[in-house]
Amino acid sequence: MQPIDSVPLKSLVLVGLMGAGKSSVGKRLASRLNLPFFDADTEIEKAAGASIPDIFAEHGEPAFRDGERRVIARLLEQSPIVLATGGGAFMNTETRARIKERGLSIWLKAELDVLVKRCSRRGNRPLLAGGDMRSVLSRLMDERYPVYADADITVLTGDGPHEGVVERIIATLPPGYAKPVAETAGD
Repeated sequence: MQPIDSVPLKSLVLVGLMGAGKSSVGKRLASRLNLPFFDADTEIEKAAGASIPDIFAEHGEPAFRDGERRVIARLLEQSPIVLATGGGAFMNTETRARIKERGLSIWLKAELDVLVKRCSRRGNRPLLAGGDMRSVLSRLMDERYPVYADADITVLTGDGPHEGVVERIIATLPPGYAKPVAETAGD
């Protein structure tokens, strides 16, 4: 799909903390824009042949982050796609530069209460294991929000339906990302 002015579209890369809705919003966004969707965490698990908690437990966070960097670089070689990244991916300088070069970064910014509510539904988040969820998420917000602020687009998420977030993202995208209208017979 090419926009009218023939400028190639970049991949749309969703960044933000765990629980911000990157995967759920990403799937819906990709569907609306008729683009392929990839979840970096799922692709990392496929490449490693292990779950993310197992990678953390057996090899540690540095090994996970190295694999994450390599998988995201590979995914961004295809274009355009919608890519949901892990919460720490955008913190890596090399990954951030690759996203800037090959994609349009979209920060899904969520309030602490929303993140706590969503993260409490899933017990497989290694960075939250063994700690007070609210305290850990608050610390991660302090560390990561200033870096996430470098994203090309910031969209506030709330506790409402993800479709509203998708609509806000689409409203901020440059021309050319809208899903093409099917041609009618006789044109």
